[in-house]
Amino acid sequence: MNLMQNSGFHPNRLLAVLLVCLCMIAGTSYAETTRDDLFEALKNATTEAEAKSIEREIWQSWIEAAPTPQLKSKVEAAMRKREQYDFQGGKDILDEVVKEAPDYAEGWNQRAFILFLQGNYETSLNDIERVLELEPRHFGALSGKAMIYMTLGRIKLGQETLREAVEIHPYLQERSMLIKPKGVDL
Repeated sequence: MNLMQNSGFHPNRLLAVLLVCLCMIAGTSYAETTRDDLFEALKNATTEAEAKSIEREIWQSWIEAAPTPQLKSKVEAAMRKREQYDFQGGKDILDEVVKEAPDYAEGWNQRAFILFLQGNYETSLNDIERVLELEPRHFGALSGKAMIYMTLGRIKLGQETLREAVEIHPYLQERSMLIKPKGVDL
């Protein structure tokens, strides 16, 4: 029996790990090289558990892409505030982040999430658009955009947007919200 098959380790993951090692030796940015590999592995994941693991790595790469350690710390602090239901405290921190780093997608995304939780849907959509300009594959932003559209009663647009997100991340948790078209097996 094949050891890699028995251990649940997928060959695509091995290739990604080897590529990361080569990039580290060559001095290439880990985030630049591996994010494409991670998205490819996510699209080809064969189990939900494998996809969840890759999803965590992608989320971490988005957070790690902060231009400075201080900005990364601010985003993490805002996320902790959000988890404690201090939405305004988190938003205030993220206002600083997007002002200081307007090209940092995850700062915009985290603020969009808090704005959504506050019921400020239009402003959240504006932030999501900025996220998608910076990172078109941001399945979290696409999913959030779909949730806002559906919350606002724009079901067809929400479903189309959610399908875009699921195309990127086939095991996305929100995929259960997809409405099955009549006569079509999903």
